[in-house]
Amino acid sequence: MKFKIILLLVLAVTGVAHAQTGFPFDNEIRDFKAQDSISMPAKNGILFIGSSSIRKWTDLESRFSDLPIIRRGVGGCTLEQLTEYFTPYILFPYKPRKVFIYAGENDIAEGKSGVFVAQEFIKLWGMLQKKLPKADIYFMSVKPSPSRAKYFDQVNAANRLIRIYLLSRTKGHFIDVSTPILHPATKQPNPALFESDMLHLNKAGYDKWQAALTPWVK
Repeated sequence: MKFKIILLLVLAVTGVAHAQTGFPFDNEIRDFKAQDSISMPAKNGILFIGSSSIRKWTDLESRFSDLPIIRRGVGGCTLEQLTEYFTPYILFPYKPRKVFIYAGENDIAEGKSGVFVAQEFIKLWGMLQKKLPKADIYFMSVKPSPSRAKYFDQVNAANRLIRIYLLSRTKGHFIDVSTPILHPATKQPNPALFESDMLHLNKAGYDKWQAALTPWVK
């Protein structure tokens, strides 16, 4: 009897972990929910969601210190995962007035096409229209990372299709954060703006992004 009671207690404590077996990046999502349980961001904030380019932008809040920035980046996630799994946890609960999205690069690196990325964004757009019809949605272009040069054709295809899709959406905006990180002479991604992995931006790279985003954030 005593053993059964102990077993039930263990299952109660670890139940969430077992229930989310196979849930991608569950530790990061739980960390966000723990933060929210302590201090829930106010409604009508400016939400940044996406993959590691958002997660690693650790001074994003201080760069826009006069604005209610909410940063919810999940390192390594795909746009597909963002759409299929994460919206109930790191998007809809905050009821933001602006949503900035950076995702799709990891989908392409996993072998998905630019068309697939565009389709996933359109799916996400439909969900946003239902849940957050008054919010402005900003898609940050998929960046060309030097370490993923072989995927540039698909990156360009995804950006082109999403840009076209958003042209007729009054609450939708496409932001080109790719051109600012190109070398002016070679028109290729500038290595000086990336960390040593040639995948993630360094401070100088984020400076370029900040300049491109500021008119839209403010």
